[in-house]
Amino acid sequence: MAVSQEADVERGPMPDAAPGLDYDVLIIGAGISGMYQLHLLRQLGLRVRVFEAGTGVGGTWYWNRYPGARFDSESWSYGYSFDQELLDEWDWTEHFSPQPETERYLNRFADKFDLRRDITFQARVAAARWDDAAQCWTLTLEDGSRHTARFLVTAVGPLSAPTYPRLPGLGDFMGEAWHTGLWPKHTVDFTGKRVAVIGTGASAVQAIPEIAKTAGHLTVFQRRPNWCTPLHNAPIDRAEMAEIRSRYPQIFERCRETAACFVHTADQRGTFEVSDEEREAFWEKRYAEPGFGIWQGNFRDVLIDRAANALLSEFVARKIRQRVTDPVVADKLIPKDHGFGTRRVPQETGYYETFNRPNVELVSILDTPIQWITATGLETSAGAFDFDMIVYATGFDAITGSLDRIDIRGAGGRALKERWKGGLETCLGVMVDGFPNLFMVMGPHTALGNIPRSIEYNVEWIAGLLFHMTGRGLSVAEPRPQAVAEWTAFVKKKGEGLLSNEVDSWMTGVNLNVEGKQVRTIARYSGTAPEYREWCDNVAAGGYRELALDAAP
Repeated sequence: MAVSQEADVERGPMPDAAPGLDYDVLIIGAGISGMYQLHLLRQLGLRVRVFEAGTGVGGTWYWNRYPGARFDSESWSYGYSFDQELLDEWDWTEHFSPQPETERYLNRFADKFDLRRDITFQARVAAARWDDAAQCWTLTLEDGSRHTARFLVTAVGPLSAPTYPRLPGLGDFMGEAWHTGLWPKHTVDFTGKRVAVIGTGASAVQAIPEIAKTAGHLTVFQRRPNWCTPLHNAPIDRAEMAEIRSRYPQIFERCRETAACFVHTADQRGTFEVSDEEREAFWEKRYAEPGFGIWQGNFRDVLIDRAANALLSEFVARKIRQRVTDPVVADKLIPKDHGFGTRRVPQETGYYETFNRPNVELVSILDTPIQWITATGLETSAGAFDFDMIVYATGFDAITGSLDRIDIRGAGGRALKERWKGGLETCLGVMVDGFPNLFMVMGPHTALGNIPRSIEYNVEWIAGLLFHMTGRGLSVAEPRPQAVAEWTAFVKKKGEGLLSNEVDSWMTGVNLNVEGKQVRTIARYSGTAPEYREWCDNVAAGGYRELALDAAP
C-alpha cells in the first residue's frame, strides 16, 4: 500500500496546519473513492472534511437507484480489499450485486470506520479557488459558505454528471419525468402506464426489461444501438460465499495482474490462429459465461484488428437475431457504426427478449428524430406520442463533466476548463500543472476498468504522497510541466491502434448532449493497469522528482 511505502520516515506535523485554515484536506464526494481517501488521510493525522451533494454516502450507488441497477463487475471483485475484517463479515448475495445491496455495503463501510462525522451532506460544491498568497484552497458551496484547506482532493467520479438531451420543451412535460442517474428514493410505479425511455446505453439496458414487466406500454427511443451481452447473474449461497471468501487473496491478485483489473484477461491467441470451429466454440463459451469475459477475455487482437473485430461483431449480431423474433427490430438493435467492444459493452438480462413483448415498441430516432418534448409526451419527425412518464437514460458528461461543473481555478485564477481547452493534459491522471495541491481520484488519464480496484490504488498513491510531504515539512506540490508532457504523450501512445479511439463515445470524450464535446479527444488512459501502477510507483520510489515540492511561505 502506498501509504506505508516510507514507514521509516519520522513524520512531523503539517506545516502551518492550524493558523488561518479550517482543515488540512478537503475532499469533494463521499462515494467509494472519497470515503477511502478520508479513511487513509485520517490515519495520517490530517484534519479532513468531505463535502457530499447527496444525503448519504455511496456516490454512484447512491444516485443510480433505477430499476435493474447493478454491478457488471463481479461483486466479490468489486468491494474494498484492504480490510480483512470487512471481507470476512460481508456476504454478497449475488454474483453481480443489485444497487440496494451495494448501497448497504457502502453504508456498512462508513459505519465501520465512523466516517460520517467528517462528512457534510447536502453540500454541493460550486467553486474551488487556489490562493496564491496563502497557498491554500478555498471551497465555496452552493449555500455560499466557504471552507479552506492546504490540499484539495476531487473524488467526484468519471460518470457522475447526468446529462439530458438537448431538446426544446424539457420543462413542459406534465407527467412524471426521471433521469436514471438522478433516480428518486421513493418507488416509481410503472403499472399500466405509457412510458417512454430515451436512450439505450448501459443504464437503459438494465432498466428497460424491468420497466417493461409492469408498464402498460413502453416505447424505447434509440439513437444508436450498443453491442450488449448476457450478464448471466446468479445468487450466491452461504457455502459458495465461504468458498469465494477463501479465495480473496487470489481474486485480488488476479485483478492486479489483468489489463483492466477484472477477473478476465485477454486470450493470447489471435483470432485467425485457430480454426473456424475452434473460434466459434470459443465465442460460444465466452457468450455463455458470466460478466465481461467476451469483451475483456477475448482473443488478443479483436480490439485492434478490423477483420478480427468484424468476425466477432457478426457473431454477436447473429446472437441478437436469434433472440429477437422480428427481424426488422433485430436489425435496428444491431450497431452499424462501431464494432463489438469498441464502445463500453453493456451487460444485460433479458434485454433483447424484452423487444418480443407486445407492450414494447422500438423507435429509431436516427430515422425519425425527436423534435421536442411536449406537455403530454414528445414529437418526432413522424408524429406525436403521448406518455404518462418519460425516463431519460441519456447518461453522463463523462470523465471531465463532474469537474467542469465546479468552477475550479488554480494559480493566477486560471480555470481548469480553460487549461484543458486545447486538450486534456495531466500528470498520472492525478495532478495538473498550474493547480498546486489539487489531486484527482479517477481523473482523466487514469486507469479505469474495474473501478474500485483502480480507486484503491489512486487513493493510496495520493495518501502516500501526502505522507512523504508531511514527513519532510513540505506543504505544496505541483507537477512539473515536463512530467505532464511526458505522461500525456504516453497516454496518447497507448491509444494508438485501438479501434475504440476511432469511435464516438464517452470514452473518446464525445457527448452529443453536451456543448463543445462533439470532437474526439484522448480522454482516458488506454494502457494496462499494471503499466499505470508501474509508472506511478516509479514516481514515488524516485522521491517524486516529477513534482515541485516546497514548504508554504
